[in-house]
Amino acid sequence: MKKPIIEFKDFSFRYKTQKTPTLEGIDLTIYEGEKVLILGPSGCGKSTLMNCINGLIPFSYKGEITGSLKVAGMETRQASIFKLSGHVGTIQQDTDAQFVGLSVGEDIAFSLENRSMPRREMVPEVERTAKIVGMEDFLSQPPYQLSGGQKQKVALAGVLHDEEEILLFDEPLAALDPAMGMMAVDLIDRIHKERHKTVLIIEHRLEDVLYRPVDRIIFMDGGAIQFDATPDQLLATGLLKEHGIREPLYISALKNAGVTFDGTEHLADLEKLDVEKYKEALLAEFSAARSYQVPERGEPLLQVRHVDYSYGERKVLDDVSFDVHRGERIAIVGKNGAGKSTMAKLLCGIIRPQSGSVTLNGENYLSLSIRQIGRLVGYVMQNPNQMLVKDMIADEVRLALELNGFDKALADERVEQTLKMCGLWSKRNWPVSVLSYGQKKRVTIASILALKPDVIILDEPTAGQDYFHYTEIMRFLEALNRDYNVTILFITHDMHLAIEYTDRAIVFADSRCIADDFVFKVLSDKKVIDEANLKETSLVTLARRVGLDPEAFIRRFIEREREDRAHGID
Repeated sequence: MKKPIIEFKDFSFRYKTQKTPTLEGIDLTIYEGEKVLILGPSGCGKSTLMNCINGLIPFSYKGEITGSLKVAGMETRQASIFKLSGHVGTIQQDTDAQFVGLSVGEDIAFSLENRSMPRREMVPEVERTAKIVGMEDFLSQPPYQLSGGQKQKVALAGVLHDEEEILLFDEPLAALDPAMGMMAVDLIDRIHKERHKTVLIIEHRLEDVLYRPVDRIIFMDGGAIQFDATPDQLLATGLLKEHGIREPLYISALKNAGVTFDGTEHLADLEKLDVEKYKEALLAEFSAARSYQVPERGEPLLQVRHVDYSYGERKVLDDVSFDVHRGERIAIVGKNGAGKSTMAKLLCGIIRPQSGSVTLNGENYLSLSIRQIGRLVGYVMQNPNQMLVKDMIADEVRLALELNGFDKALADERVEQTLKMCGLWSKRNWPVSVLSYGQKKRVTIASILALKPDVIILDEPTAGQDYFHYTEIMRFLEALNRDYNVTILFITHDMHLAIEYTDRAIVFADSRCIADDFVFKVLSDKKVIDEANLKETSLVTLARRVGLDPEAFIRRFIEREREDRAHGID
């Protein structure tokens, strides 16, 4: 019988700066060797629970604890953070806050240096773990020069040679492309099995985590545990939608077809699910599809022609050409490091083409200043820490308005409107420093939306967001697009976002633009999927298993989801 390794008993925690507990009445036991997913909306207490386990609470984040928490047999309040770190390893969602080395190699070697490992043993161990995550060619590069996905790989490499028996992963997939996300899930699964680790994962991308099995899902909301059971049991309930968590796409497609579940199905694994008994319902849903009408395009707004760009000797954009028309919603997808974020910086004038041209509203934008371009093209960066400059939330959102000469009354109105839409109005007087990574992302989105630019480029807008806040922001952006004809470009690894909220996908791989077509065509094209490190969606898998055309099936799913949104159905 497995022994308990983490034991919460009637445990509650209240931060020193708050009046009410963030965690309340937690009774939870995790056993040695278990692999557990902790799921729930933002602010439900997931990260606080994890920080209690690794010792950041109460040693770094002060507050009041009641009840008991034992980790590896130690009562955490009576241990030290040093002792706990010998048993618990953590990969944070915000990887920038975790880096300590001046190079990738130094950072991967950090824990080995702390163990006084001789250099002759350390160097091959660093090379071995870097190769596992595909970062062996970046060992001498500074971490701050890496893409978000590459940073996540380095953080993963750093725990591969650690001796801790408990590993905590906080949003490990947030910055990874779909194929790399699958690799990360595989890697975590291999660490769990081969090294007999106890693994706890916090992640919003439920379908991606379930690519490999987990033993249990702990579902939290309101600082309490609402559900503790197997993935199959959770997916059979209505808890996910009730609490604003996104279901796997294939589950949504089955429910769209009127399918109900009794709790005995293998819902967490599409390959094991008996889809034959749902075939008739799926065929009926599919046959209800209307003939496809190509969306009308407005006039060209941005025109990119034969653009090249390099960082030193490394070419990141190679002969890239495409048009963006007014009113479009476009997903820019592809591999980590393929040039997507560089393309975004180039479109908004932060960097300029080394060859080729960019035309904005018919004018070569080389004649425009960054400030002039910024009034027309707003850019929300992938890492919120690179955008935030003010101490308080409301001041951060107001800053761009003040710099652009808005009077106080109009600025106040814009600040209130955008903070409400982004779910942050109640926190307007909070310090930015106390926000979670996902909340910081919402602040940066609000600061750009306040200017109401013609084009908005959002780099990974849903990373770190629960489905409730994701939906709130996306519906606001959808309304901007629909009601004000604002053009929106999403740089994203989130195929759900591409399917639900965009019409067209521009696909990057190895510095080149390899595809530019309707989303349903791109996501059913195996050659493009493989080359761009995308992932065959579960809609394609489901369609093939019941003998339907994947492209047409995705198109019907998009049609149905948009019909439901138009009628206010979640």
